[in-house]
Amino acid sequence: MSLQNRVTPEGEIEAVPQRGTMFGNRGGCFHTSEQTLLRRHFASKQWICCVLAFKGRKRHPLMQPGRYTELFFLDEATAIAAGHRPCFECRRPDAMRFAELWNAALGLGGRAAAPAMDDQLQRERIDGQGRKIVTAMRAGDLPDFSFVRIGGLVGMKQDERILPWSFDGYKRARRLAAETTVETLTPAGIVSVLRQGYKPQIHISAEMS
Repeated sequence: MSLQNRVTPEGEIEAVPQRGTMFGNRGGCFHTSEQTLLRRHFASKQWICCVLAFKGRKRHPLMQPGRYTELFFLDEATAIAAGHRPCFECRRPDAMRFAELWNAALGLGGRAAAPAMDDQLQRERIDGQGRKIVTAMRAGDLPDFSFVRIGGLVGMKQDERILPWSFDGYKRARRLAAETTVETLTPAGIVSVLRQGYKPQIHISAEMS
């Protein structure tokens, strides 16, 4: 039976058989000894996105008692839509670039500190009841790689297209007119980083959409 450890762009965590291309966590353990999730789906503000393999580290089985809850994503674009940032340990070059662009978006030099980014992202990704925060915007005002929702359709913006998302990958692109009002899933701080030119890792299916 599949564990509940696959993350959607809306930040939900589902139990599906499909595998992801990236790994991550939400700052600690929020699962039970029966490998089921607690009501609150995060342990701290430190939501990160990691590579699948790093320095030969392995953990089997997953969701061991008292250890952090392992999560998986289709790709990095999915992870950042859910509110995760690059990990400073296993993805240091990406994390440094992300932190530099974070500060650049604020008109600052240097790199943003992880705790400062985590504090802001926590305010931007979920409300006081733990629900995903979404913002209504014109599609044309969003940078590529932002995730949006239109009605029941969730997908990634690329040019004037939306690539519908699924656990298997991206589906055939549809036109997304610039004037269309969409619900933006990617947190505002990360949208600003994308505007500065950050390019997240994308699932290969996007090239065929």
